[in-house]
Amino acid sequence: MKTRILIVEDSPLVTDAFSVLFTEAGYEVDVAATVADAVERGSDKPVDVMLLDLSLPDGDGLEIMEALRQRACLPRATLAMTGHSDAKSRRSCLEAGCADVLVKPVPISELLRQIERHLA
Repeated sequence: MKTRILIVEDSPLVTDAFSVLFTEAGYEVDVAATVADAVERGSDKPVDVMLLDLSLPDGDGLEIMEALRQRACLPRATLAMTGHSDAKSRRSCLEAGCADVLVKPVPISELLRQIERHLA
């Protein structure tokens, strides 16, 4: 069974690029652009890695972590992706259960390395 990645991001340019990249790397890819959609997709089928944008049209991406935790559907690893590099944002992500926090723009090589590291 392929490793499943859920990309939670509201930018179609980013999700399209990531979808191609991860599909070519051999992953099963799913995409969600809102908190509600991510909770639904994350609850439907087990997710190995979730790439989580924090600023979504219908709320804070960290709300997804809490909703999935309540449903006992947390991914093996969640990597938060944010434009904020401050200590408070990082702490909030880690306290919510994110395995790591990546500051946008994230180099593709670093993103792939982080995913592999958290799947090992």
